[in-house]
Amino acid sequence: MQRTTNLATGNLQPIILVWCRIVPPTCETAIVLLRTDQLTKCYGSFKALDALTFEVAPGEVVGLLGPNGSGKTTALRLILGFLKPTSGTAQIDGHDCWRDSVAARRKVAYLPAELRLYENMNGRQLIRFLSDLRGEPVNGEIETLARRFDIDIDRPIANLSSGMKRKVALLQVLAPHAPLVIMDEPTNALDPTMRELLLDQVETARSRGQAVLFSSHVLTEVERVCDRVMILQCGKLVHLQRVAELQAGRLVTARFAGVVLDPPALSGLHVRERHGDRLVLEFTGELPQLLDWLSRQPLTELRLEPLGLNAIYYRYHGNPE
Repeated sequence: MQRTTNLATGNLQPIILVWCRIVPPTCETAIVLLRTDQLTKCYGSFKALDALTFEVAPGEVVGLLGPNGSGKTTALRLILGFLKPTSGTAQIDGHDCWRDSVAARRKVAYLPAELRLYENMNGRQLIRFLSDLRGEPVNGEIETLARRFDIDIDRPIANLSSGMKRKVALLQVLAPHAPLVIMDEPTNALDPTMRELLLDQVETARSRGQAVLFSSHVLTEVERVCDRVMILQCGKLVHLQRVAELQAGRLVTARFAGVVLDPPALSGLHVRERHGDRLVLEFTGELPQLLDWLSRQPLTELRLEPLGLNAIYYRYHGNPE
């Protein structure tokens, strides 16, 4: 305890000093760039999006999956502030995407699935125009990216093919280094070489600390570049998982001599199909535990394959086979 003088009375009064230890941030207090909380959009009695809750951190690529009508486009429009949510919230860097939409969108570079470009401009003019709207100068990386994507940005946009137009749009999305990049079907109209180059650029954005929300129907692309995947079904988030866990998982197909027995209650075990003497399992747990159980069963056939994203996606949206 120390004593200090009261300037008004001249009396000595005690003052207690409390020393606090500063605790460094942990994973629980990590920075979140994009956050949705119970985000919901209704059209009358129809829920296009139902209580969507997820987070995206800087330096993370998150895949948004689901067939047409699953709620992906609605989710993106709510995040971009194009739609007012019925309930719930979406925030980008602490800015509410509806109430403070201009500030939120300053943090975003967005590539829509369907492009609508100003065709009375050439590529360079469009890039400069959009950069001026963002309040950012056109940097030299535009020239570098144009060479990598093999596009003449001085050609009139009206004279470009759909693939070339998408390349122009990609330049404007990739060059600003926005904290959050949202890509909706980004590889549409791109040839295989350009697709690979784009995926490389997504990985580069991650390494710079940018967050990327990557919506695509091409599961191999999502599995390659994404850290986590979200699967929507009828407006609801039905699956959220790290890609590394999926890649470490196994698809197990077993046939038995006789009646199929109930599999053990193991963490990460999901029965995909059970019919007659055939049992198909999806397993993301410790493989020796499952093999121990299988070794004690009357097996006639056993096949193990990498699980991957396909098996999880088609669990919810039907196997195309």
